[in-house]
Amino acid sequence: MKRILMLVGDYVEDYEVMVPFQTLLTVGHEVHAVCPDKVSGQTVRTAIHDFEGDQTYSEKPGHNFALNATFAEINPEDYDALVIPGGRAPEYIRLNERVLEITRHFAATNKPIAAVCHGALVLTAAGVLEGKGCSAYPACGPDVTRAGGTYQDIPVDQAYVDGNLVTAPAWPAHPAWMAAFLKVLGTRIEG
Repeated sequence: MKRILMLVGDYVEDYEVMVPFQTLLTVGHEVHAVCPDKVSGQTVRTAIHDFEGDQTYSEKPGHNFALNATFAEINPEDYDALVIPGGRAPEYIRLNERVLEITRHFAATNKPIAAVCHGALVLTAAGVLEGKGCSAYPACGPDVTRAGGTYQDIPVDQAYVDGNLVTAPAWPAHPAWMAAFLKVLGTRIEG
């Protein structure tokens, strides 16, 4: 069992928080979902992003997602891996210096990091993509490049692995993204 930290905020993408959270619990890992300025038992609102033929995704109200740990009390050294879902949350949680410090800890210690969609914005703000390949929602590609990473323009249902970093463009990649992350984690699923 690994201990995994998940950084979220209001209007995190619904699938991108719920599916990995539940997947990682299903295979036996402990997952703590935290949000700056919130405590265990509080919720964040989610947003559902969909691809309906427009120039960008559409956004609809999602669910309330319950936090199960308190941001102010977590110590990144107690965790084996980090997950950063997308949605609108990464746009503003990256303004929190503690979020960036936590992200830098995982990168500096070469612990597994999984980011999907706009989650790459936290990685770019933390300055941890220098020399790394990283996928993300295409609109985040310029940010990845400016942060010294190499943007990986891959199909929306695929994932990209560069060492300890596992990234994907959006929620249609969940099967590939989670499979790759579990492999990096060293998770064995017996059946």
